Amino acid sequence: MSRYDLLVIGGGPGGYVAAIKAAQLGLRTALIEKDQLGGTCLNRGCIPTKSLLHAAAIFNEVQAWPQLGLSCAQAHYDYAAIHQRKDQVVGQLRQGVASLLQANQVTVIAGEARLAAPHTVRVGDEEYQGEYIIIATGGRPYLPQIPGIGLPGVVTSDDVLGSPLLFPRLAVIGAGVVGLEFATLYRSLGCEVTVLASYDRILPKSDREISQNLSMLMKKRGINIYTAAHLSKIERCSDALTCCFAAKEQDQQLMVDGVLMSAGRRCYPQEFLNGVEQLEISDRGQIVVDEHFATAVPYLYAIGDIALGCERLAHAASAAGINAVCHIARQPAEMIMSVVPNCIYTDPEIATVGLSADDAKAQGIDAVTGKYLMGGNGKSVVEMADRGFIKLVCERSSGRLLGAQLMCRRATDMINELSLAIAKGLTARDIASLIHPHPTFGEGVMEAAADVLGQSIHTMPRRRS
Repeated sequence: MSRYDLLVIGGGPGGYVAAIKAAQLGLRTALIEKDQLGGTCLNRGCIPTKSLLHAAAIFNEVQAWPQLGLSCAQAHYDYAAIHQRKDQVVGQLRQGVASLLQANQVTVIAGEARLAAPHTVRVGDEEYQGEYIIIATGGRPYLPQIPGIGLPGVVTSDDVLGSPLLFPRLAVIGAGVVGLEFATLYRSLGCEVTVLASYDRILPKSDREISQNLSMLMKKRGINIYTAAHLSKIERCSDALTCCFAAKEQDQQLMVDGVLMSAGRRCYPQEFLNGVEQLEISDRGQIVVDEHFATAVPYLYAIGDIALGCERLAHAASAAGINAVCHIARQPAEMIMSVVPNCIYTDPEIATVGLSADDAKAQGIDAVTGKYLMGGNGKSVVEMADRGFIKLVCERSSGRLLGAQLMCRRATDMINELSLAIAKGLTARDIASLIHPHPTFGEGVMEAAADVLGQSIHTMPRRRS
């Protein structure tokens, strides 16, 4: 039996980062992966989705070329070729992960892991022993139990990223991050898209102003949105699918060519835990952990989607992996888990971190907001970027930044500055006093911070009473 200081189950952004960090700290480490290195994020999530969205965005921009004095006669796309390019991107990055693991002398074991005994994992006919074990197995798309869910043409994000499925008419069930990114993708390619949101607005967990603005933009671009809509069944009707749902207190039907189920993800730890009774498991299949990502079993840790309380984001999983390994190695935690930015790659992009104004109010914090409308930003005008804004939430008494909500081009890049500001306790004045280069989208951050102070140069003066 091979023995290691650490066994990591799952090679996604949580698992492989944890394995490399452990190797850097001198732990003899093995990583077990049943499918492909990189996990959901690299193979069936973040990376392939953004590759497809990038191609669709460029094609969509071609339609506006005449406004720039450019022309492109008979612009068209080859969706199979777009998918082929996506596969190349994924393959290149996956090979990069493999090279990093090899260079750090992490043993990679291919196969499905099962806990066989304390400190012992079985993969096929082989058993491996680890002083510590990190579970980083992620989850998979959740399929609600409704009639017709198994019909051909009813797909998940795994399906549409696995092969070039292009539906002229698409129903997207769910208005969270995954659903809206795919709605953006298919609409940019000219498909007819309808979103069925079960809540009273899209992105129900996001800032309300962002939700309202994105909803208006999507409708303007031809995406149909039904809120408070509840799907009851899917039926096959000749060569199409019919979605039967209730919205606005009326029973309705929608005929489409494909149905994308994006109702969230679930974890299934019972498939490999082999009855470890000491572990606490939530109703969504997540393992209960403490602030170090340690479970109730002394040698077991859990990170990423499968860890209760860990944000279901690739970068959060990576950070959790680093901190879990630091705890195992008796080192101080390196990552700040209290500040986790969240990004959505719609058009325009959305990025948030920290508290919204509503969050602050709910927590009894006296807060003040500052906002800059990106319609007045030079770079936004040059690039014909659609409406957007940057909003900052600060503690009124100290000016300390509590949160930020961005809906604009390059939002997912600009959020890093604001995450750092929150983590380090910086104030609106600190941010406003930093010279931001011109012309850049990032100038909007400076203006929003100045607006908190009532001093934004490029914002119309507030009315004086």
